Amino acid sequence: MKVLSAARWLALGCCLAIAAHGFGQDMSSPAHFLADFEKRVTVKVLPNGLTLIVCERPEAPVFSYFTIVDAGDANDPGGQSGLAHMFEHLAFKGTKDIGTTNYAAEKVALDKVEVAYAAYDAEFRKRVGKDPARLQQLHDAFLAAQKDAQQYVIPNEFTEIAEANGASGLNAETSLDATQYFWSMPANRFELWAYMESDRIANPVPREFYKERDVVMEERRMRVDSNPIGRMEEQFLAAAYVAHPYHRPNVGWQSELSQITATEAEAFHRKYYVPANIVVAVAGDVKASQVMPILERYFGAIPSGPKPEEMTTVEPPQTAEKSVVIREATQPLYLEGYHRPDYLDPDDAVYDAIQDIFSNGRTSRLYRSLVRDQQIAAVAEGFSGFPGDKYPGLFAFAAVPNQGHTPEEMRTGIHKEIEKLKTSDITDEELAMFKTRARADLLRGLGDNQGLAEQLAIYQQRYGDWRELFNQLQKIDAVTKADVRRVANKIFVENNRTYAMIEFAELKRPQQSQAGAR
Repeated sequence: MKVLSAARWLALGCCLAIAAHGFGQDMSSPAHFLADFEKRVTVKVLPNGLTLIVCERPEAPVFSYFTIVDAGDANDPGGQSGLAHMFEHLAFKGTKDIGTTNYAAEKVALDKVEVAYAAYDAEFRKRVGKDPARLQQLHDAFLAAQKDAQQYVIPNEFTEIAEANGASGLNAETSLDATQYFWSMPANRFELWAYMESDRIANPVPREFYKERDVVMEERRMRVDSNPIGRMEEQFLAAAYVAHPYHRPNVGWQSELSQITATEAEAFHRKYYVPANIVVAVAGDVKASQVMPILERYFGAIPSGPKPEEMTTVEPPQTAEKSVVIREATQPLYLEGYHRPDYLDPDDAVYDAIQDIFSNGRTSRLYRSLVRDQQIAAVAEGFSGFPGDKYPGLFAFAAVPNQGHTPEEMRTGIHKEIEKLKTSDITDEELAMFKTRARADLLRGLGDNQGLAEQLAIYQQRYGDWRELFNQLQKIDAVTKADVRRVANKIFVENNRTYAMIEFAELKRPQQSQAGAR
C-alpha cells in the first residue's frame, strides 16, 4: 500500500473526485463501486493462455495500458543475476520488423556475435593456462562481429514510432517480483499499440545486447557501488536471506552481470515470456466489443508455452539476530528488518496497519518520537513488503540520524516504539485513521487510466481475479487493535531481526615517510 503524507490530501481529494465522476458512483459503498466496475470491465483468457482486461472509461479520447510479466529478478537463473532487468532494457530495442533494415541479414550477424562472444568468454573464464594474446585476438573478433551486426540497426525506432503516434510515459520496471511495461496513447492509435506490444512480446531481438549490458553495469555502479545506501542495502539483504533469491540485488551481482549473454536472455524469454505468464490491461476510451477482436488477433497470435513452475526455494526460519556494520566517511544510516509472510497471508492488512501507524505523515509514531520530539533523526519510517511481497519479505525500519547523533540512537528509538506496539493497544483514532487512509489510497489509485490499468493487471495476476482489489477494503475494515498487537509480538523479535548501519569514520590518509618528508 502507498503511504500518503498530509501535504498530499488536496491532490488526493482531486483524484477521488475524478474517480467518482468517471464512474458515477458513491464511493462510500465498495459494493456499489465494484458493481459499477463490473459493468465496465471485461476479462478474457485467450486460447494461448494470455489474460486480457479491458476497462471502459470514455472521459477523453486516450487509453493507457499495463503489461505485467510474472517474472522478476528473483527468477534469474543461478549465475545470471540481472537477466530479468536486462530483458526489460531489450524490450525497447525493437523486434524482427522494427529496428532493423534487414532482419534476415541481421539474424545471421547476431548469431556470429554469439559465436564470437562464446569463444572469447571461454578463454576469459580459464583459471589456468589463459593466453593473453589469444584473449585479445578473440575479443577483437567479438568487437568486429558486433560492428558488423550494428550496420542493420535503426536505433530507437520502436520508441520513435510510438512517440510519433502520440505515446506518452513510455516506461518499464523490473522488481524482484515482476516486470512491467506501460504507456498512454490516443485512442485512435489502439491497433498500432496492439501490434507493437504483442510484437515485442512475441518477437524481441537481442540487438545491441552487449552495448546495453554495459549500460546496465554502469547503472549498477551508480546505484550500488558508488552509493552508500545501495551498498548497505545490498549487504543487508545478503545477510537477511540465506536461501531465497531475495538476497540478490535486482540489478545483479557485478561478476554475473558482466558475463550474461544474449543467448541466455533468449532462453529466459522462452521460459517466462509465455502468454500464460502475462496479463495485459487496457483502460480508457475503448469499448470492449470493438477492441477485444483486435486484441485477440494480435495477442492471440503469440505462441503458447507452459506456465513456468512455481519457485520451490523457501527461506528457512531465522534463529539469530544478524548484523552488518559499514564504517566510512559518509552520512550515517540505520536499517533493520524482520521476516514476514507473503501477500497471501491472512494478516497482510495488519502489516499495512502497522506501516501506517509507524510512518504515515507527521502524526505517525516514528516521526513524532524520533524527528519531532527527540529531534535525533531527519527521517524515520517503517515499511512492509521489502524487497518484495510475492514471496515472504521483510517489515523494515529505516532512519537517518541528525548531525551529532548515531545509528545506535536510531536503533534504540525504533525499538522503544516497537515495544510500545507490543505491550499496549493502538488508539481508536490511529486505527480509524489507518482505515480511512487505506480506503482513500486504494481509490486514489483508480483516479487515472494508467493507475487503473496497473491495479487491474496486478490484482488479476496476483489473485486470479481483479475484484480482489475491492475485497481488500473488507480485509482492511476487519483489522482490530488486538490484531496489531498480536502480529507485532509474533514478528518483531530479536532472533527474527537483521540490521545494518553506516557509522561515520574519518578517511585514513597514507602516512608520509620521514625520508620523503620536507
